[in-house]
Amino acid sequence: MRGGGGGPGWRPRPFGAENAPGEGPGVPEALPRTIREVGRRLGAGGIDRIWIFPPLIEGRREWGLVAASCYAEGESRRIVTAPYQARRTGKGLFLDWKVREQGTATADRIGRVMDGAARRGPAPLGAPRVVEIGGDEAALAALMATFVEERPGDLFREAVAGAPASAPEPSVPRPGPGGRKR
Repeated sequence: MRGGGGGPGWRPRPFGAENAPGEGPGVPEALPRTIREVGRRLGAGGIDRIWIFPPLIEGRREWGLVAASCYAEGESRRIVTAPYQARRTGKGLFLDWKVREQGTATADRIGRVMDGAARRGPAPLGAPRVVEIGGDEAALAALMATFVEERPGDLFREAVAGAPASAPEPSVPRPGPGGRKR
């Protein structure tokens, strides 16, 4: 998420809520495009769960966070985050994200780690939405389908205008043979 928090007038948009006066529509394409990229970089087979944090929205700008727990050795999970920032202008859609490995934790502690991240955020955003992927490509596809159902048509058609503010980081390494144990 954006360091230092939002400025005056910042309000989070709960999932499924209408925009509050002065809040704006945000950038609806940003979250599904970020989740799609997380899936591409990590591979559905390596993802245990995805946490989708409610975004900060100001007009046609949006800042958000997607986190994933990925299979590692034994009961350990790698924690990977993808903070994003997006804006829509008369010149088009601008989207910048990074996929970063943050560390490891045991599977039973990941939920508490994510709850702590929500509490320490720059604004009271509420709890993240948790989606179990379980290493299943169909589960990731079903998550992506929910975004297309909400906004059929153009979510992925439009190209991002201009280069992102910073180049995407190289993909996060996947666990080697035997790294995924359930």
